[in-house]
Amino acid sequence: MSIKKKLPLIFTLLVLCILIANNALHYLRSKQQLINFNEKEIALITQEVSYQVESAKKGSLFVENILGRELRTASIAIQNSLPSKHEEITNEQLKALADELMISHITLLAQKENDIIGVKSSDSHEVNMSTKEWGYWYDAFQQLFSLSPVNVKEGVALPNYWTGPTEIASSNPDHTDKWGYFYDGSTNFIINPYFRDNQVLEYEKQFGPSNVMERFTKELDGVVELTVFNPEKFGKKSRIINKNGYNYIRIADQPIWYGTYNYSNQELDTEMIQKAIKTGETQHYTETINEKNVRKTFVPINTDVDVPYVIGVTYDYGLMQKELNRELLNHLLLLIPFILVVLITSFVFSRSITKPIGYIVGQVNEIAQGKFGKNLILKRKDELGLLTRNVNALSNFLQAYVTDLKQSQEVIEFQAYHDSLTGLPNRRYLQEELNKMIVNTKQTDGSVAVLFIDIDRFKDINDSLGHALGDELIKLVSNRLKSCLSSTNSFVTRQGGDEFVILFKNLKLEKVKAAAETIVTVIKHPFIIEGNEIHVGVSCGLSLYPMHTENQDTLMVYADIAMYEAKKQGGSKVVVYNDTINIKNEEKLRIETRLRKAIKEEKIEVYYQPKINAKENIITGVEALVRWTDEELGFVSPDKFIPVAESTGLIHSLWELAMKKACFQVSKWNEGRLEPLNLAVNFSPKQFQDSSRLIKQVVDILSESKLSPAYFEVEITENILFDHSAETIEALEKLRNYGVSVSVDDFGTGYSSFSYLKTLPVDNLKIDRTFIQDIQEDYSNSEISEAIITMARGLRLHVIAEGVEEEHQKEFLLKNGCYHMQGYLFSKPLSKQDFERFLKENY
Repeated sequence: MSIKKKLPLIFTLLVLCILIANNALHYLRSKQQLINFNEKEIALITQEVSYQVESAKKGSLFVENILGRELRTASIAIQNSLPSKHEEITNEQLKALADELMISHITLLAQKENDIIGVKSSDSHEVNMSTKEWGYWYDAFQQLFSLSPVNVKEGVALPNYWTGPTEIASSNPDHTDKWGYFYDGSTNFIINPYFRDNQVLEYEKQFGPSNVMERFTKELDGVVELTVFNPEKFGKKSRIINKNGYNYIRIADQPIWYGTYNYSNQELDTEMIQKAIKTGETQHYTETINEKNVRKTFVPINTDVDVPYVIGVTYDYGLMQKELNRELLNHLLLLIPFILVVLITSFVFSRSITKPIGYIVGQVNEIAQGKFGKNLILKRKDELGLLTRNVNALSNFLQAYVTDLKQSQEVIEFQAYHDSLTGLPNRRYLQEELNKMIVNTKQTDGSVAVLFIDIDRFKDINDSLGHALGDELIKLVSNRLKSCLSSTNSFVTRQGGDEFVILFKNLKLEKVKAAAETIVTVIKHPFIIEGNEIHVGVSCGLSLYPMHTENQDTLMVYADIAMYEAKKQGGSKVVVYNDTINIKNEEKLRIETRLRKAIKEEKIEVYYQPKINAKENIITGVEALVRWTDEELGFVSPDKFIPVAESTGLIHSLWELAMKKACFQVSKWNEGRLEPLNLAVNFSPKQFQDSSRLIKQVVDILSESKLSPAYFEVEITENILFDHSAETIEALEKLRNYGVSVSVDDFGTGYSSFSYLKTLPVDNLKIDRTFIQDIQEDYSNSEISEAIITMARGLRLHVIAEGVEEEHQKEFLLKNGCYHMQGYLFSKPLSKQDFERFLKENY
């Protein structure tokens, strides 16, 4: 069989196999995609349902607290409206009083022999009702009668008052109630007002998950049922409770909390629910239930919740199978005409490739014999046409090889001495040219000036606009630099990145500085790149030969130092190198050297500033502050040596020394105190760069000093939260889990937002001293402090004010509920000995 016949047959069979395989893969892929889509849809449904469940829980607790406080208010009103003895009170009086106070019922409880019973009530079920078998409820009644604070864990206790959790009524299980109990010794009965049914359950009906679940089953195709299961009770024997002659199941013991369970398969569903809770992974199966092929999915909700539960989603699997069958049929119908087209096309194609092959083979033999330059003529746009062009290109390439090699050498030589992006001379060219200039200047008594230029904020622009636009900006800046220079006595080079160097020959300092300032002004004009208006500046450092040095390398270093000094002064300016700049660097180096020695010899002191509970007038703790007095430098302010420690890496050993001293000292002070002192230590952002090491240090030091983590507080700056990394947040979480608390220092001066504070591991806020010192005697300029206190209270965070120096500031803070303070009004930071005297004299 000839190639002309073989090709169509082979090609058609191959295509047929490919199409069949493709259809099979497409079917499987479509099936998996539908399953994946179904799983994503279920994930969204369960996320929304779980959110509604948790919102309902949290909202219910909030409403419970409100109802409980309303019942306490009602209790006081009832006490003021009734005689002090229950014998003088009628049930009709209680009914009228309940209507007047807009509560469901009022019951009076009195002690009778070894029981506490309902003696009078607006609800007939409550009269003569025994409470002896009520467990912790009965304990609470006894504590109220003894005028002791109620200490049962359930419910909420207030002075002379306890409100029980929402429960099914023991006196009548057809009702769901919220109870309050008040007794202050002025009556011979406990006042028991309560809300019933709709008043208690109204929140769940309006905001619970039922409405959302019903909407999903109606609006989403395929979702036939949603159920919220109680994994602890589902599939198990119901726990029947008998009280006061009634049988009922408690709310918490219901096997299904929300939704319906019409597609019942209890034995297998119980197994799936328990497995989901145990493994924490979603479980599912497909089965025919109620004559419908359904896919049941069970999603465990057991993280960040008080009581785990499982959301069940029942999906109509028949819809999915129907869609797959329809799609498969469509593909098979399209397969037949496609194969016919392929067969005809392959015959035409085979003939079109066999004829020109012979022509190409004959011509290639001539090229193989060394006859270059002859071009084949074959007007085709397929592979054969490409092969023809490649044969022609090979012939032409051999002829042009020598010429191209020479041109390539010229390009390589240019690239060795020039920057590929801007075309400017590069660092290598600069070094050689600077060397030539200095040699020539030595012979002619001239001068050489080096102007080091760096674009301000270039990294921010590069990160925000992208490297492509950053490169375009570099080219535009280089063009402006060239336009500012004379070609006779100066030229510009690119050092790399956003750095440029300009060399000036035989110009006085004043003219070079004027040229540099012109460059600063010109660069300030906006650049337009792809519709973006970009404003940048440049910082320039200038050094001269031989004025500043006769060494070529030192000359470059001096220009670089001057440029960084310009950046420190705000950028967009020219700084000429001088000895003062070196003096600053030398001072920093001297501080570093002395500080290193002081840390090694443990000559760093720790001072303690007291923290006061101004409401109780007691000292609650101290903040540890490092102080350093050097033998040579004298007293060195923390504002000077801490930045040096952070920039040189000494902050780790400095912090460790101060931490150990403070922990051992406070632990010693706490040995004889009834109320132990809390220790707060400031942490540097640098320390969180190695969070695992930091956590180990804290744990080891607290353990070694025997200071409980409960009395230790980590103080961090607000900016650490704003720039938080995953490692930092994880470290703070681990420290809190260990038992220490986390405090945000100088709050209000950074960039933290409300949403950050809700989610990040923070316990305390310290109001910055500037806001406290702004408070006037008439309480003006106090809005920020008041707002921070209110926000902290809303987030359930503790708040402390620092920098309290005036009595009216203290009074303002007390009035607004901020009781914890520190500042010169109470004490300045004290040495160990002075602090011990302070404790003896004041606390």
